[in-house]
Amino acid sequence: MKYIAVPIIFFFLLMLQGSISFHQITPNLTVLLACYAGIKGREMKGMLYGALIGIVEDSLSGAFLGPHLLSKSLVGYLSSLLYSRFFIWTPYLGILSIALLTFLDGSLVFLMRGIFDKMPAGAGAASVVILAQSLINAPVGIFLKPKDLHQNI
Repeated sequence: MKYIAVPIIFFFLLMLQGSISFHQITPNLTVLLACYAGIKGREMKGMLYGALIGIVEDSLSGAFLGPHLLSKSLVGYLSSLLYSRFFIWTPYLGILSIALLTFLDGSLVFLMRGIFDKMPAGAGAASVVILAQSLINAPVGIFLKPKDLHQNI
């Protein structure tokens, strides 16, 4: 059942991400799925699921393959690393880590598209969009908890 639910949730998030817009800014909801995979499945599963999410997103975007693949797999790995090795989970850390990982994801995609392809937007406009996406995703960090939570907060 789990293997059927995950692709359905992923494609639902892709459709929702493409259809919602706040002042011409679309949310980056697929990074939440990569973070969830990293938190629940540890480093290797987080990287694998992040890479799968990224390759599908790259193939649907129409640009060259690679930016979302690298950024989502890095987000999956780093989310696992943050939640399992360095910190004790608190809701504030969840908010901060989701915001920072979303910012990292958007920045990497923008940087790689700017280097290897034509510049998709100006740096100022891209930073506003990436910051807005980070703020949209940040409240979800309250609900993402590691599976081996040692502390009840």
